[in-house]
Amino acid sequence: MVKQQSFSIQNLKQRLQVKKPWDSVIIFVLNILIAIPLFIILHQNLIDPEWPFHIDRVLIFITMLVLIQLVLRLLKTILIICIAIYLMVLVYGSVFGSYGFNAVYEDYRSMVYTMADDPNPQDIIIYKLLPFPNKSQIIDAVDYGNPQVRNFAAMATTKYFKNVKGYKQHRRLIQCFAVFKEIRNRWNYLDDPKGREYIASADESLQHFSGDCDDHAILMAACIRAIGGTPRIIHTGGHLYPEMLVGTKADLETANYLIKEVLFVEESRGKEIHYHVDERGQIWLNLDYTALFPGGPFMSEEILGALTFD
Repeated sequence: MVKQQSFSIQNLKQRLQVKKPWDSVIIFVLNILIAIPLFIILHQNLIDPEWPFHIDRVLIFITMLVLIQLVLRLLKTILIICIAIYLMVLVYGSVFGSYGFNAVYEDYRSMVYTMADDPNPQDIIIYKLLPFPNKSQIIDAVDYGNPQVRNFAAMATTKYFKNVKGYKQHRRLIQCFAVFKEIRNRWNYLDDPKGREYIASADESLQHFSGDCDDHAILMAACIRAIGGTPRIIHTGGHLYPEMLVGTKADLETANYLIKEVLFVEESRGKEIHYHVDERGQIWLNLDYTALFPGGPFMSEEILGALTFD
């Protein structure tokens, strides 16, 4: 009985083993497939020491490859089971909308692109922030619940980028970029009446798409808010401009890739993506009318106030 059981186990092991040299080939391929999603998770969660040429990330990836290779070598007698489990996990993630094949591919592509073409960050120094001028008037003017504002924002989302690759995964981000494009294309700078600070509400600015920087910032913030985004308005002394919340470092990598490789390729060619990092580590992207693309250069880098619309 013992001999028969031993024979059965030995027979099972032989059936699950892969013959040489295919075992080495499969182990290497499986190593890469496992290392990529694990590396993405580490990259997104580890603090970036900003070493030249991202050497820290290269070392992490090489270390992971070596460790995973050793583990797979130890498990090569049940290599087929390892492959089956890995594929089942990704198939489950793909079918039920969590982390699957496509998500791994999109995250890896965005990460590699951003490592090759870094956005340009700028921190906000909180203790320097001053009371926001005309705060109550601006809050009232950002009338994102107004049907005209909502309808205009909805129109912009159907006019641009609706059929681009990645729309389903990054729908809100892409729709906010569509709103930026429509307002940017139509905006006409117009001075306030002489000797008076005129603050136009968002629905008023929709009539002629004309006004100064605060009118543009109000309209942009209202439209972004109307479709589920989180905007804020930055005060620099002589200038107001809008920003939108992107989120985490991983979200910034996605935004960077979409702007430079999919949505605003010509406008952003050879240029950096500019953003701010707040006290909670959240990333905000510049949407000023002076920029040709989301994340364009700041008109003024001195920040005196920030008004957020949650």
